[in-house]
Amino acid sequence: MAKVLFFHGGGPTAVLNSGLAGALDALQSAGSDQLYYARYGIAKVLEDGIRRFPQLDRDALSRLSRSPGSAIGSGRDHLEDEDYEHIAATLADQGFSHVIGSGGNGTMDTVRRLARSCAGHGITVTGIPKTMDNDLSLTDHSPGFISAALYMAGSVREAMYDVNGLPIHVVVIESFGRNAGWITAASALASTADVPGPDMILLPETDYDEDAFLKRVEELYSAKGGVVVVASEGLHYKDGTPIVDPVFQVGRSVYFGDVSAKLSQTITKRLGIKSRSEKPGILSRSSIAWQSALDRDEAYACGQASAMAALEGRNGTMSIITRTSDEPYGSRIDVVDISDEILCERCMPSSFIDAGGFGVSDEFRSYMSPLLSKDRLGDFMTFTC
Repeated sequence: MAKVLFFHGGGPTAVLNSGLAGALDALQSAGSDQLYYARYGIAKVLEDGIRRFPQLDRDALSRLSRSPGSAIGSGRDHLEDEDYEHIAATLADQGFSHVIGSGGNGTMDTVRRLARSCAGHGITVTGIPKTMDNDLSLTDHSPGFISAALYMAGSVREAMYDVNGLPIHVVVIESFGRNAGWITAASALASTADVPGPDMILLPETDYDEDAFLKRVEELYSAKGGVVVVASEGLHYKDGTPIVDPVFQVGRSVYFGDVSAKLSQTITKRLGIKSRSEKPGILSRSSIAWQSALDRDEAYACGQASAMAALEGRNGTMSIITRTSDEPYGSRIDVVDISDEILCERCMPSSFIDAGGFGVSDEFRSYMSPLLSKDRLGDFMTFTC
């Protein structure tokens, strides 16, 4: 009988638990009842942090799939080579036959390295993709991204209507995105016929030029009064230096300074224009109010596929989403080997960025629109005298 251990790595999302629910569903349907998890990440295996799941019926799995955050906890522990060997030996001693990890680039690298260490013990290790940053390669998009994109687009839309009603200042909204600007770019979907925008989108894939930025802000403000700017936390100058020094950094984990505050203060000091900054931060990461039905369903399916791959002995693999059509949107779930190619951080391609550097292209909108077509994006009734 299969004995399975789950773990989560990295930041929670609106559908992280959906992937977990899908995997648990597949395993229980296959007759597996020895299901465990490493509380707060795989490193806790070495600290007696393994707990057992209760039996979950359909109602419980549905509630789990619609819950934000990480029901089993997550972690960002750095592991050395010897740690993987110790974890593999510990799992073998406890009779585990399978391990399933959910996460982004760093966690999928952990899954791959753990799979190598566990292979000699007859333990299969597979992965479920999860990252709101949408920077895993080979998958059309990552579970967690659509929900975060909805949050950003919907929130920016509301801010645009606020500024349109009182057009006296520049509002700078900061978005997640260390090196990849997918979430920042998603704010482009906030535009409506009544209130188009946002007016400027600043991506980490484009070098920040302060003079060019301020010139464009001044032009927009002179023309319309109120301006909405959406900027990535990872903005940097041409030489790669962040426009605001990181407050804290350990490995891949970076806590950036307030980019929105920096830009807002620069606007006020250099242009004499009233400006304010907003930073949703983790509010945008796992908001269940903005959970996408499509995102939830695809995460669930990815969990099912990864669980079945584990039972089939497909070591060192992960599930991915392959788009099959745009109109109507369609996708399938595939399982692939975790390779250097899939772990390569995927940034916004140049074809998705507007030639002027302050927006996105129609090609990006064509990529995004089908993903949001099944979800409500803050379409509210408006009245203008």
